[in-house]
Amino acid sequence: MPLPPAPSKRAALLTPDAQDAPARSSHKNSRRSADRRSDGGPAHGTQALELFDDRRSPEAGGAVLEAPPQARAPVQAPAAPQPTRSYHDQPQAPHALAPQTQNPPRTKRKASGPAKLFVLDTNVLLHDPMCLFRFEEHDIFLPMIVLEELDGHKKGTTEVARNGRQTSRTLDALAGAKGADITKGLKLDTTGHRGAGGKLFFQTAPLDYSLPTSLPQGKADNQILGVVHALRDLYAQDAPGRPKQEVVLVSKDINMRVKARALGLAADDYQNDKTLEDGDLLYAGSLALPPDFWTKQSKTVESWQSGSTTFYRISGAIVPNLHINQFVYFEAPGEPSMYARVTEIRDKTAVLKTLKDYSSGKNAVWGVATRNREQNFAMNLLMDPDVDFVTLTGTAGTGKTLMALASGLTQVLDDRRYTEIIMTRATVSVGEDIGFLPGTEEEKMGPWMGALDDNLEFLAKGDGGGAGEWGRAATNELIRSRIKIKSMNFMRGRTFLNKYVIVDEAQNLTPKQMKTLITRAGPGTKIICMGNLAQIDTPYLTEGSSGLTFAVDKFKGWPHGGHITLARGERSRLADFASEVL
Repeated sequence: MPLPPAPSKRAALLTPDAQDAPARSSHKNSRRSADRRSDGGPAHGTQALELFDDRRSPEAGGAVLEAPPQARAPVQAPAAPQPTRSYHDQPQAPHALAPQTQNPPRTKRKASGPAKLFVLDTNVLLHDPMCLFRFEEHDIFLPMIVLEELDGHKKGTTEVARNGRQTSRTLDALAGAKGADITKGLKLDTTGHRGAGGKLFFQTAPLDYSLPTSLPQGKADNQILGVVHALRDLYAQDAPGRPKQEVVLVSKDINMRVKARALGLAADDYQNDKTLEDGDLLYAGSLALPPDFWTKQSKTVESWQSGSTTFYRISGAIVPNLHINQFVYFEAPGEPSMYARVTEIRDKTAVLKTLKDYSSGKNAVWGVATRNREQNFAMNLLMDPDVDFVTLTGTAGTGKTLMALASGLTQVLDDRRYTEIIMTRATVSVGEDIGFLPGTEEEKMGPWMGALDDNLEFLAKGDGGGAGEWGRAATNELIRSRIKIKSMNFMRGRTFLNKYVIVDEAQNLTPKQMKTLITRAGPGTKIICMGNLAQIDTPYLTEGSSGLTFAVDKFKGWPHGGHITLARGERSRLADFASEVL
């Protein structure tokens, strides 16, 4: 039997524009840049820190480099990359992968003007040692007093001391690079950070400035303000070999920024550490389906059943807004309600899986039955062995710790899925520190674990039933033998195998501390991070820069992670009312 002819007419399906499309490799780089830009780079609410990346040609008089459509060669080998900053963390348009004649972000950069000069306060370097590489094509200036303050913070084992030492090593690497000239500025991309296209300048000569007599000249903050004042006057006009530049002070100190603005100086906060600009934009983990959902899906929806679980395959405009392990619910008067979780997203369709109802007594977990919709969503995540990482947020009294402990005890003692429960939390006090705590590691953590004791008392009382005093004592002893209390200070280098790890008050963790904890997970380990973003006690940490916000945003859509925001308090009517009005 002869072989069928080759499909010679395959190319006829392509349009002439598609044949002239550029190679996909450049778009892959753009996509990676967009991914990196989504979690890095300062996102600022004012024009002072809008960091753009101009691709300009000195021969073209500052015009954006764009090849005309007729100048593009047909299908051929890609040309060698030009020495332009093509790897900068700049957000791309959603259609960046489609063949197009121009790149929309470049058009936006055209009006951004020349690069700015950012003067960094010491607290920015101590907050993020990699901040030097977060300003893209803009230049950075470090006053001499900043280096002096940096040297004073390098001793110790605190996070600030570690960041100070890391910053000093980074500065040493930049100054020791081949061809580095400190008088002309150190190129920030010499150590491999291609996203940084500017230069780093040190104060190598005294600067003339005059400040109001009400500002003490010996204070470090006022000296930095004086340097910014002098640089603003110095860079106000063009000079031979040095273009005119806008000078902006970047500081984490609010009072420092207020004083700078009072003196007429441009100042802004360091925004790169913020995962979200507004806490209201945080991923909630659940989505309400529109009232006409079933009407629109009536002709295209597919459903099938597996045991007691029903699956639905849906399509339409709602699919791009869904994430894996996101909960959806349909509630309408006069119609049956539906609660499901997204288990698969493929092309333009999504698969929904109905949930197990933990609000009924027969499905109670260690005697705990859920009381509202969000608690049922959370319990489905906590009891699912395929979900390795769960984040729970919500106000006080929403049941975060109780549900995490109940599901952990069930899976450790009844199901034997994990060997033990490990509980830890950030030791940040609300008020004054009470001082030294005697005893072992677990005894020192005892005062911080009041929430554990309260919830264990409730769980043991509900599980003891009519066993009497001896039965309750035996139950408490059994429970506490499977719960280990650990301090976060000794987590570095550990590996947890088949453990159920609960991280309480996670809103007080920094993103670096959160990464340290999550990377301790070994095979078979499940980690639950929970906290109330409205009760952050760590200095210089906000809702946008908290490690809990960081984890929720980064794990969004991961097939083995889930998040839910608990909306309604169930502790007591007094606690609920206090959460609303106080």
